[in-house]
Amino acid sequence: MSEILATQDGGVLTLSFNRPEKMNALTRAMYADLSQGLNEAAGDFGIRAVVLTAEGDHFTAGNDIMDFMNNPPTSDDSEVAKFLSSLLNFPKPLLAAVKGNAVGVGTTMLLHCDVVIAGTTANFSMPFASLGLVPEAGSSFLFPQLVGYQRAARIFMTGESFDADSAIEMGLAAAKDVDPLAHVMKIAQHIAEQPPQAIINTKALLKAKNHDAVAAIMKAEFEIFAMALQSDEAMEAFMKFMSKKGK
Repeated sequence: MSEILATQDGGVLTLSFNRPEKMNALTRAMYADLSQGLNEAAGDFGIRAVVLTAEGDHFTAGNDIMDFMNNPPTSDDSEVAKFLSSLLNFPKPLLAAVKGNAVGVGTTMLLHCDVVIAGTTANFSMPFASLGLVPEAGSSFLFPQLVGYQRAARIFMTGESFDADSAIEMGLAAAKDVDPLAHVMKIAQHIAEQPPQAIINTKALLKAKNHDAVAAIMKAEFEIFAMALQSDEAMEAFMKFMSKKGK
């Protein structure tokens, strides 16, 4: 069974994280499947919108720490870098339905989505600094732009989490629903019925101001993240995290 499920309903493609027994922690293989799914959808005229969601009770626990420790993604052509690039450059509407925990990249990827619907259980966090790392996916640029510098600094530097209501108030999510997937699919289907080129051009215009800046920031973040990943500080933080998890 694939750890990324792809299903199409009319013009809407759904990509679902399918590793519920591990809270959908993302491995390099999952990143590869996600970027392939997005890149293929970008070139498929029949797909008008893509929805990101997850099986089980949680969106994603973020990166699979053991997978990261065994195979650190330190090069520009790693699966993680390719996924982040496919997110940044995806030309069609990208939507997400989030329930339970959305940790690390589980929150930062949402900054690239056009519409996010949060479940009532949704809980967002970006504990990069707590793991000896730095923000990624352009979040060091996009998040303060969204919520203001002070709030972004506090959230990044403390690793604190926030709920669906806070995500809506910040502008990270559009709405809250007990069934976020049903809600987001309704919006996606509505978008899929619009004139497709007009939708693509509208997204391009909405993203134009930030696109090149985000690309440059993502490159810098990735270089620092890769160095941090190989540091003693990160290794110590990872070990501490794993021992807490084991208790």
